[in-house]
Amino acid sequence: MTLTLYTFDWLPEFPRGFVRDLRVRWGLEEIGRSYQVATVPAHPKSAEHRKLQPFTQVPVIQDGEQTLFESGAILVYLCEGTPLLPDERKAEIWQWLFAALNTVELSVMHWVSMILAERVPEFFGPPPAADVRAHAKADMDTKLTALQQALGDKEWLAGDFSVADIAMVEVLRVVAAEEALDAHPHLAAYVERATSRPAFKKAMADHMQHWQVADAEQAKRSTG
Repeated sequence: MTLTLYTFDWLPEFPRGFVRDLRVRWGLEEIGRSYQVATVPAHPKSAEHRKLQPFTQVPVIQDGEQTLFESGAILVYLCEGTPLLPDERKAEIWQWLFAALNTVELSVMHWVSMILAERVPEFFGPPPAADVRAHAKADMDTKLTALQQALGDKEWLAGDFSVADIAMVEVLRVVAAEEALDAHPHLAAYVERATSRPAFKKAMADHMQHWQVADAEQAKRSTG
């Protein structure tokens, strides 16, 4: 049975390239597993979406009778026992996966949400004061400095490329997009290495094509 990956039906320009279905697409491309895409409305939220994901977020997958949400849980489910999550390195990979999603991403998104509030307050609320943004940036930089020290001269976080690297790089891409990774050259090189992988390129191309098709369908509806 073909695995189904759920993402939003349409979103405006600013989150495209960073919607978290991309993490799952990347993992699926790395392990060579085929999938199909289904959509849920971004607005208004639907009862069908809430049945799949109680917080009405994406991604969600359906694999036979198994339904899962949360990108980290999905990556573990899909990749366990593959080279991305081999049994002999499982504990270390889990450690870095949790670090990506629980430590680094929380700090990154705390700061990024403040930056986005300045640009699109209708989505992110009123922008905070400059000193509040500066404090959030300093906390993020502390986490990034520690991560860079831990990575050192290693190519990947836990031996060979793994689901931990998918999660961590997806977090760091947000920082890089805001040109805030320049002070951490080893992390910038790490992101460049990971996003040069063919699986990432294919996942990103398919991710962006989804929004292009969604734009065309929306335009057709508005003129029909």
